Amino acid sequence: MIQVRDVRVRVLEDNDKIAQELRKDLRTKKVFLVNLMASPGAGKTTTLERMIEALKGEFHIGVMEADTDSVVDAERIEKTGVKTIQLHTGGSCHMDASMTKEGLAELGTDDLDLVFLENVGNLVCPAEFDVGQAMRLMILSVPEGDDKPLKYPLMFQVSDCLLLNKTDAMSVFDFDIDLFKERVHTLNAGMKIYPVSALNGDGFDRWIEDFRKVVRDYLSQ
Repeated sequence: MIQVRDVRVRVLEDNDKIAQELRKDLRTKKVFLVNLMASPGAGKTTTLERMIEALKGEFHIGVMEADTDSVVDAERIEKTGVKTIQLHTGGSCHMDASMTKEGLAELGTDDLDLVFLENVGNLVCPAEFDVGQAMRLMILSVPEGDDKPLKYPLMFQVSDCLLLNKTDAMSVFDFDIDLFKERVHTLNAGMKIYPVSALNGDGFDRWIEDFRKVVRDYLSQ
């Protein structure tokens, strides 16, 4: 009788093992790793620029920019003055734990306590792979629509925090924020949702205050 082995399960199991080892290592080194996930155009890099500006006086920050190609986002982030590295995934639609571990080694974390991984723009694959992060932070932009929790549930289920970006465009799009929150909380009852605008800064004071506390608590343990 032919035996059937689900290779995908094995791949995820192997990835999770590496991710757990990486998470333990980062905890020992007191490095807080954020896995930033969103679709293309949701405003990941603009959000990251605003967060760096608010936090770089308090934390030593590094950024890993993951894309299938180009250095466009890395060049933008480098201008903020923080340590930056570009990671090319060779066509892969996500980062996994091994790639993240390699990226951290290239970036160097001895002088860092806060690292952002800007994952490949995608609402599907990045949600499936643990990269050893301390926080999964997702961004959804208003133009994408309030139905995305129905179409891409896993991303909402595994994320720790959600930034609802481009709220400055709320009046232009048919986006029901109450319905959106209901859909999200059906998938993830504990998800904190922060309506923000990376363009003009609306909502960022509350988000930065809460994020800062999470990082401080982690580093103090």
